Amino acid sequence: MTDLTIGQESTGAAVRSASDLYRAVWRWHFYAGLLVLPFMITLAITGALYLFRDEIDAVVYSNLKQVEIREGLAKATPSAMVAAALTAHPGTAVKFTDPASPSVSAEITVSTETAGKLAVYVDPYSGKVLGSLPDRGTIMWTIRYLHSLKYFGWFTRAVIEIAGGWSILLVGTGIYLWWPRRQSGGVLSIRGTPKRRVFWRDIHAVTGVFAGFFIVFLAITGMPWSGVWGAKVNEWANGNNFGYPAGVRIAAPMSDEHLDHVAKTSWSLEQAQVPQSPGHQHGTAPIGLDEAVAAFDRLGLHRGYAVNIPTTPTGVYTGSVYPDDLSQQRVVHLDQYSGKPLLDMSYSDYGPLGKWLEWGINVHMGQEFGLVNQIVLLAACIAIVALAVSAGVMWWKRRPAGSLGVPPLPSDRRAFRALVAILVAGGILFPLVGLSLVIMLALDWGYFKLARQRST
Repeated sequence: MTDLTIGQESTGAAVRSASDLYRAVWRWHFYAGLLVLPFMITLAITGALYLFRDEIDAVVYSNLKQVEIREGLAKATPSAMVAAALTAHPGTAVKFTDPASPSVSAEITVSTETAGKLAVYVDPYSGKVLGSLPDRGTIMWTIRYLHSLKYFGWFTRAVIEIAGGWSILLVGTGIYLWWPRRQSGGVLSIRGTPKRRVFWRDIHAVTGVFAGFFIVFLAITGMPWSGVWGAKVNEWANGNNFGYPAGVRIAAPMSDEHLDHVAKTSWSLEQAQVPQSPGHQHGTAPIGLDEAVAAFDRLGLHRGYAVNIPTTPTGVYTGSVYPDDLSQQRVVHLDQYSGKPLLDMSYSDYGPLGKWLEWGINVHMGQEFGLVNQIVLLAACIAIVALAVSAGVMWWKRRPAGSLGVPPLPSDRRAFRALVAILVAGGILFPLVGLSLVIMLALDWGYFKLARQRST
């Protein structure tokens, strides 16, 4: 958002046309910022914190999650740890999470009648209960829910989709406004002092041109979690509803349950059906948790995998793990009577679009490239906050007294045609964004009519 200088040197048609297009883009850049920047600040702050979720949780809950390594000491069996958790918190054990490293505790999820689901932490060496928290009750789960706006109702998933689409519009219009036009600074350098508006303009422009790529990337890779676009693309990318990716064949009876309702899973498997254990038809005794965990170990699941414990005669042991290395993502369902794998699936089994989206999600969450991934996205989050702050200061210094300070309309309304065509294309790709664009066009028209009536 720069001072409007284009068109002052000449009254030629070409210059007027450029000036009108600049005004139109500037006006919609302002609207996009007005809608998106409050969300972007929230998403940037919570996202920056969530990048370091494991590190933060390990410090905050060190008494629960960290244990002393005791070399040569036999570890307690999974069933013994579950029994200790149930003694401390009576209920039904529904999940056992294998320690991801020798210094980490085991986690048993217990469903209780009075306290709901609890995450009970057990020392794997001594089998002693270290304490408990509400399931998904850590600080980082709170940050994750704030990041997704889950605390504020179902409609916020639609808001996230709209904000993502407008963020892309914000970047596109911002690049047009930043594009060099014979100015001596403000392209890659910053002029003036904080007292001057040009200083904040340059901070905004220079930061934006570097952060724009990350804003678009984070917006697109965040779309799979949205309510409308994400759900539809999930079906399209992963086959029919309740399906598995191409190449995976299942010869076991299937339940009507979603995998996402049973175990924390990847985006590509949210709609997958959970198979049933056929062994119950033959009066066979269940294998038990210890043998199921031994089977998962033999199959080579990455350490830190979670085992969902069957609670019905037809249920299965589901082992799932989603480490930083995408190639190690895996879901295995075991017949609870024979211990035979009914389904064994990994990242390599996903379809092409599913693989690309999972890769994008993994990078989005700061996992794919380790510490470098975390630091780069942390810098992007800081830049996004800087963009929002500089935009606010710049608007405050520019706005006329008693006015919202909406950038002026172009003298020739035809300048909007190319811009509207781009908006329509984006609206077709992202329906909720398109609906919001129509609403904003109507509001802008109404604002223009009201302003013109006041001036007459």
